Amino acid sequence: MSDPPRPWVLHVDLDQFIAAVEVLRRPELAGKPVIVGGRGDPSERAVVSTASYEAREFGVGSGMPLRIAARKIPDAIILPVDAPAYTAASDEVMATLRERPGAVVQVLGWDEAFVGITSDDPEAYAQDVQRAVLARTSLHCSVGIGDTLVRAKNATDFGKPRGTFRLTADNWLEVMGQRPTIELWGVGSKISRRLAAHGIVTVDDLARADESVLAAEFGPKMGPWYRQLGRGDGSAVVDDSPWVARGHGRETTFQQNIVEPAEIENAARELAAQVLEDVVAEGRPVVGVGLKVRYAPFLTKTFVHKIPATFDRGTVVAEVLALVERIEPGRPLRLLGVRAEMEMPDHARKGHTPTRSGW
Repeated sequence: MSDPPRPWVLHVDLDQFIAAVEVLRRPELAGKPVIVGGRGDPSERAVVSTASYEAREFGVGSGMPLRIAARKIPDAIILPVDAPAYTAASDEVMATLRERPGAVVQVLGWDEAFVGITSDDPEAYAQDVQRAVLARTSLHCSVGIGDTLVRAKNATDFGKPRGTFRLTADNWLEVMGQRPTIELWGVGSKISRRLAAHGIVTVDDLARADESVLAAEFGPKMGPWYRQLGRGDGSAVVDDSPWVARGHGRETTFQQNIVEPAEIENAARELAAQVLEDVVAEGRPVVGVGLKVRYAPFLTKTFVHKIPATFDRGTVVAEVLALVERIEPGRPLRLLGVRAEMEMPDHARKGHTPTRSGW
């Protein structure tokens, strides 16, 4: 029997999106190990943006150095990133979602979105979404069905590829309880290690954790929030208000390590200038700066600093250069990134991120 009509959250996630777009452009690549990253040259320093399922079977995944991916699969087809093509394909998908009856669409990125619906049969609605997306774009997607954003997002993993899966309060702990905390949306490797230090290893452990312990470790707001995450609770509201960027960043990977202070400073200045051009277009003051540093061979550090709100370019550059001084002298760099955080407008979602119980 169908459920009574009620609100649901769908998480629509395009399967191997970037690789799938490339295969549509070159059908002869279907069924082959396809890797997309950088300029498509594994001799250069770049990372994998995506890999086809055939490539993933060899252990290749997003974020892996392209050179290592090429070693794992010597006969892989390695292609350069073509952002305009992926944006165009994504726009078609999102337009399809918005045309669905009663749908409220919150875009999360090129390849995923939340869709808020009211239905007595969310599985049937999800399958209609899959058929509509496939008919319009020739792309396949998986759909997670949930009663909160968190549950819908995690449900998608169980529906891949090309399927659907439902996670609600009724089966959350049955399905997720014995899984490691790192499988939760919003818990990365660092957080999972900090949780493990308190004996919190599984989702069930986190759902039952002492809030005072979590608050002592993560703070009075984030501590209880992590426990809520372990229970799959949180917002069920899909918000289609326009997304507002919190900040802009640029980074560059050096084909040869740099170590000289003057060279590092020049690179930081150049990146800061690019970031400031992006910020100017937003018309909002800068309230924080960040510096991403990747030392050779592959150790990444991030430095951030809040600053009084300013439109002054010179002030922002000076604050970035102050962070540059924190780079270990004499240690070779393979990557440098600069980021500027902006003041959020009053109409924007109140500073939340999608993983923190929704917007």
